[in-house]
Amino acid sequence: MFTNNEKIMGRIRDRFAHVDSCPQVGSRIFFENAGGALTLKSVVETSTKVAAIPDNQGRDNEMSHELVRIITKSKDDMRLFFNAPEGDIFVGESGTELLFRLIMNAILGAAPGGVVLGSTLEHPATRSACTRWAQVAGKPYIQVPHQNDTGLVTAADYEPHLRPDIRVATILHTSPVTGMGVDVAAVAKAIRKVAPDAFIIVDGIQHASHGRIDIKGYGIDGYVISPYKVFSRHGYGVAWTSPRLNAVPHDALLNGPEGNWELGTRDTGAYATMSDVVSYFEWLGEQVSDKTDRRERIEAAGAAIHAHEKALTDAMIHGVGNLAGLNDLPGVTIIGGADNPAREGLVCMTLDGMDAPDVVTALRERGIRTHTRKADHYSGNILTPLGLPGAVRISLCHYNSMDEVKALLAAMREIVDD
Repeated sequence: MFTNNEKIMGRIRDRFAHVDSCPQVGSRIFFENAGGALTLKSVVETSTKVAAIPDNQGRDNEMSHELVRIITKSKDDMRLFFNAPEGDIFVGESGTELLFRLIMNAILGAAPGGVVLGSTLEHPATRSACTRWAQVAGKPYIQVPHQNDTGLVTAADYEPHLRPDIRVATILHTSPVTGMGVDVAAVAKAIRKVAPDAFIIVDGIQHASHGRIDIKGYGIDGYVISPYKVFSRHGYGVAWTSPRLNAVPHDALLNGPEGNWELGTRDTGAYATMSDVVSYFEWLGEQVSDKTDRRERIEAAGAAIHAHEKALTDAMIHGVGNLAGLNDLPGVTIIGGADNPAREGLVCMTLDGMDAPDVVTALRERGIRTHTRKADHYSGNILTPLGLPGAVRISLCHYNSMDEVKALLAAMREIVDD
């Protein structure tokens, strides 16, 4: 953990672009990381460098060979980051697009009959894809109800809905609304016990920036992330697919490489910038541990990130120094409860007598960037059962500091007292 180590915090923050200021308005605190994390400076540099290269992959020239090498290295790096020694890794249009593709092909390629299983906690990327393609395939779509009080879904919640004819199941790793992390290994194990042949696909988009991904230990068939939420940039998504899912018929060029998921020439810069992300996790692991193995450094980084973010959210909720925490401010309600061990770097809250967008505006006017979650197609599955038209999402990453949390609490006290 590096919460109280100013030297390491300074090194961390120095690696990110616009860590404490916006190019449009100047100084600000960034607590909108669930909408898109800050970008590594190395990612910006790599994107610029690769974007200028005119050559394509697969040509007989030195630059083309180098592009192929970059892509191969990136896939190896991401395999290490995911802890996924088997299967395939590829990029697509976005995380949402990749979830749609994986779910579509899993449902259409699964055995006839049976059902598709998900949960009400999930992002519309998986819920929408399952709804559409389950209907096309004539397979009922079952959604496991999440726990409104904890903002979470567990293996125990799944168990009453498990049946041997589950063909495809989806799991949300971390909720972008409640901020709660799901025990993917436990849920997948419960599903496999009853339906061993089910295809299991995981939405890891919100979870990735917090580290600690272990595909080898999950027993799943698909995992998807959005790089702009894990220190890279917009414009692409990354998917991992198991050998089982790779064998399912899916869109591909006739007579092309067997099992290939990519359609058309991909941006080498997308792959290259993910290598920058993996290198950053390795660097961070080196700062917080004495590990020399690459995977062990990544794991150490994930553990340190979790500890630091927990310290920040605990301070945000319960207070720090002489500053009252959100839980102690009159009229504040914290979604998922104040003391929830599943929380990952996010606090979602409401304030009595003040609409969520007005709270977000008041914080913005005090130099603090947050976001409104509305009871719409993105967040209505979480907020509507709670009777809430909206909520304020305060989302952080490990480069956020305790001083920034203090500034938030001071601003919230002003807003409550006004």
